[in-house]
Amino acid sequence: MQAIKNQVSREDYLKLEDISTEKHEFYQGQVFAMAGGTFQHARIGLNVTTELAVRLRAKPCQPMNSDMRIVTPSGLNTYPDASVYCGKPELTDNNKTLLNPVLIIEVLSPSTRSYDRGDKFHHYRSIPSLRDYLLIDSETILVEHYQRKGTYEWNLHEYRQLTDVLSLVSIEQQLTVSVFYEGVELLISR
Repeated sequence: MQAIKNQVSREDYLKLEDISTEKHEFYQGQVFAMAGGTFQHARIGLNVTTELAVRLRAKPCQPMNSDMRIVTPSGLNTYPDASVYCGKPELTDNNKTLLNPVLIIEVLSPSTRSYDRGDKFHHYRSIPSLRDYLLIDSETILVEHYQRKGTYEWNLHEYRQLTDVLSLVSIEQQLTVSVFYEGVELLISR
C-alpha cells in the first residue's frame, strides 16, 4: 500500500473518510488508499457476511460488513472484509468505528496476502476482545484460522477442502469451507 498523504492527524483522516467515496487505512499519520477487489474477492466477502447474518439472526453476536471500520489499540484504522461483535457494540467516531470485534475475516488477494498475514494481523492481535481471525484465499481453496489461546498465543489451523468444517468458538458456530466459495469459480487446492 502506498500513502496518499504525509503526516495527517486522525481527526483529518476521519474528515476525509466522511467525504470520500473510497476507503482508506490510517496508521501513524499516514493515509493509505485501499484497493478494490476481484469478483472472487467480492463474492467470498458477500458469502461470509450473508452466512453469518443468517446464522446469527436474533443471537447475541452480530456480523458487520466491510463498511464497518475497526481501530486497533496499536493505532491501525482499517476496514476488514467482515467482523463480528458480541453483546453491545463498542463504537466511537459517531458510530462509524467498532472497538470490540471477537471475529475478523479478511479475504486474501495477491496484493494484500502478505500484509493481511503479517503487519495487519500484528495490529489485530492488539484488540483484547478478538478471539478468531480468518483468512480466506480468493484464488484457491485455503482458509487459515487463527484462534487466540492466551494473551500472546494463537493457534493456526488450515483448511484446504470444501468439505472441511471449522469451529468458531467466539460465536459458537461451525462453518463448512464450501459456504465461503459458493458461486466462485476457482481453483485448485494449494
